Amino acid sequence: MASYIVRGIAANKNIRVFVAITTDMVEKARRIHNTLPVATAALGRTITAASIMGYMLKGEKDKLTLQIMGANEIKSIVAVSDSTGNVKGYISNPNVKLAFNEKGKLDVGGAIGKNGKLRVIKDLGLKEPYIGQSNLISGEIAEDIAAYYMYSEQQPSVVSLGVLIDVDGSVKASGGFIIQPLPEVKEEILVQLEEAVKDIPPISSMVDEGMSGEDIIRKILKGFDVEIVDRTKVDFKCDCDSEKIEKALVSLGESELKSIIEEDEKAEIVCHFCNTRYNFNKDELIDLLNRAKS
Repeated sequence: MASYIVRGIAANKNIRVFVAITTDMVEKARRIHNTLPVATAALGRTITAASIMGYMLKGEKDKLTLQIMGANEIKSIVAVSDSTGNVKGYISNPNVKLAFNEKGKLDVGGAIGKNGKLRVIKDLGLKEPYIGQSNLISGEIAEDIAAYYMYSEQQPSVVSLGVLIDVDGSVKASGGFIIQPLPEVKEEILVQLEEAVKDIPPISSMVDEGMSGEDIIRKILKGFDVEIVDRTKVDFKCDCDSEKIEKALVSLGESELKSIIEEDEKAEIVCHFCNTRYNFNKDELIDLLNRAKS
């Protein structure tokens, strides 16, 4: 079933909520990057979050980059999303061997560590992108994103992310949600929201049970007047192509291209995000060198 995001509002439009069902999307990322379970869970949580955060952007051409900079086995996870929620991403160490934490769950926090940073870059079509950063508090990603929203954007948020791995290593269920009260919200609504989210089961369990995004919104906001606003398909989608790769090679400059031609007579560029390989022979590189000169 295709991955999607459902957006809802509640409490007389004082709360907004986004629920993403991302099983297919995360499985696609797992196959592209050939990740082992801990890396699958870490990358899956990150691209799910980036997909929702990108979908929150207002401008059609807006883009969001979510970077997790870890201190342990996983040094870096990068996810880039557009305003439709389509996302691409990669992880620095797809073969993390860590097993389980004391709760019997995949030890994503242990693999990333607490001594790292979370960075959000929003390209909103202005001269400079917006860059916000916060310290990791657990390495489990959902808590770290909630902390980022609080410290960097002064936006209280409830964030949940989960990836359930099947016995064969594939993705059995994956999803996430972000709930945000709007600035003018009354104190009693915040108290009611805190009560409502106390006993929510893990998002991956709800997805695994076959609950839809709409079902999950109604469950996590029970007791509120919920209105479903829209539902949008999302996917793991890379936008690389030979033209972009050629531009990147030209941007290396004359001397770098000359040395590639002299030493190797060919070049192979691999896209970080989707592992597509782009090969250039000597004649093509000479063409690019001439472009660099002009």
